[in-house]
Amino acid sequence: METFSLLMDGFAVALTPQNLLFALVGAFVGTLIGALPGLGPANGVAILIPLAFSLALPVETAMILLTAVYAGAMYGGRISSILLNIPGDEPAMMTCLDGYPMARNGKAAEALAISAIASFFGGLLGTIGLIFLAPILARFALSFGPAEYFALFMLAFATLGGITGKNTGKTIIAAAIGLMISTVGLDISTGTQRYTFGILKLYEGIDFILAIVGLFAISELLFFVEHRVKGPAPKIIVGKLSLSFKEIMALVPSTLRGGLLGFVAGVLPGAGASLGSFISYTLEKRIVGAKGFFGRGDPRGVAAPEAGNNGASSGALVPMLTLGVPGSGTTAVLLAMLISLNVTPGPLMFTQHADVVWGIIAALLIGNFLLLLLNIPMIGIFVKLLSVPTHYLLPMVTMVAFVGIYSISHSTFDLQFMVVFGILGYLLRKLDIPLVPIILGLLLGPEMEKNLSHALIISDGQWGILWGSPLAISIWAIAAAGLVLPYIFGARIRQQMVAKQTQDGGPESD
Repeated sequence: METFSLLMDGFAVALTPQNLLFALVGAFVGTLIGALPGLGPANGVAILIPLAFSLALPVETAMILLTAVYAGAMYGGRISSILLNIPGDEPAMMTCLDGYPMARNGKAAEALAISAIASFFGGLLGTIGLIFLAPILARFALSFGPAEYFALFMLAFATLGGITGKNTGKTIIAAAIGLMISTVGLDISTGTQRYTFGILKLYEGIDFILAIVGLFAISELLFFVEHRVKGPAPKIIVGKLSLSFKEIMALVPSTLRGGLLGFVAGVLPGAGASLGSFISYTLEKRIVGAKGFFGRGDPRGVAAPEAGNNGASSGALVPMLTLGVPGSGTTAVLLAMLISLNVTPGPLMFTQHADVVWGIIAALLIGNFLLLLLNIPMIGIFVKLLSVPTHYLLPMVTMVAFVGIYSISHSTFDLQFMVVFGILGYLLRKLDIPLVPIILGLLLGPEMEKNLSHALIISDGQWGILWGSPLAISIWAIAAAGLVLPYIFGARIRQQMVAKQTQDGGPESD
């Protein structure tokens, strides 16, 4: 009953004209961003952060906008997967397996409609799971002390492989870079200057908003310039939609299974939407067995992974809101936004900022309905976006990033620093070093250092306190499992995608 009452309060926040408008704008923009191959939800949210600051939006409005962009980008990632065989983001890879063959068989409209409906139900199931699980986990997390929180931060770093899907060594290097950057500024215990080089602006540390926009948005622009300004725009034909109610109902079991599995995968820190879509597709293929024609345009091969990755996107918000540990790369960016708005994610957030938490959850429920209404009738607009020349898109994205950052502090130093991070992000991506661990290190580093310091003060310098309670031991054990399991699943995902690309003669390029 208490949960229902809090959810009603959340609807009161989300249904104000301003918040509803920003939820609609975020859902629309997010779908457009998701449809562009390679951008993905993390970049989309990072690009919109300066806009949220420049408009001086209240905390709940800013988070509703960015969460709607996140949900919309998860929807939009399927468009290029189905039409071009190019995943809009990593979780959309599995949609290529049957979505693109459906498009080649003249059923592009059906594939897009099925993916939109499956995304709706997957996101809806994930949000319902978030409503019931998050308060329980938040109450449980109140029993955490400094040692348990330090173990939790180690869990976040141990599961980075699941978030990034990259080489283990390079992931560790990226996390170390992020932790090093987080130490810039004044030491919280002694007031000693660390790596400030006499620059007054660095005394307060590195502003992670600058780092996020630079590493994600600006580096992405540099990649656009290098790789995407070439050749004619792709010609895409969708055709007429001829999907019956009976065909939709036949996909309900696949969608429900995918949504539930995806939510579970999303709740696990480091697993995320990629694992959610993979296990949903794999289970569906095994259940259907010889009766299916997976890999050749089976609609269930579109419905299951789409429900899985959208269920996982809601599930990933559970550890972020309740524990302050991001469950995916995009929730790491959302976590940074919350911290920059002076809201500390964690169990106390459910009492100190209940309006923000439940406003976000209510907006997710509303956003799923908005996205369904947007995605089916407006699919033609989203498809045409894929034909827009890059040189028209680049100036708009650049303007949003630069004007937004300048409007926050009116400092040219910040703009220069953002460009430096952009160049750094570009160079790191050229070396195939993931960016999400850098952001995670930058975000969690100060809290990790503070909790370690507190734990050692309590124990009079005895390191055994870090694994001195059953709860801490359990978290360390989960961290050890999380270090290994994502790489096993990630290897299977890559093998399946390589097999598919070999079968099709390689993915088409833009």
